[in-house]
Amino acid sequence: MQLNVIRREKNELRIELLGEGHTFCIALQEMLLKDEDIDFTGYNISHPLIASPQFYVRMKKNIKPENALIKASKNLKKNLDNLQKAFRKASKIKESH
Repeated sequence: MQLNVIRREKNELRIELLGEGHTFCIALQEMLLKDEDIDFTGYNISHPLIASPQFYVRMKKNIKPENALIKASKNLKKNLDNLQKAFRKASKIKESH
């Protein structure tokens, strides 16, 4: 995944997520909304066929939004890992690495 920083301020961050769409953005937004330090988060895709999402995060306190994004992405990965394990167990597929 590639991202571009569009705007960085004291407690706000706007980034562009190249090559992503609603599915990823909704999952990331849900993780961010669980963080009590988030004041507002959201994203916009100006045109679904030709535009990349712009993701916005604003913190309540003087906390770096990057830290909230890292925490949310770790939690998202953990949830996906748990889903994969549950699926493998339910379908009795052996894990291969």
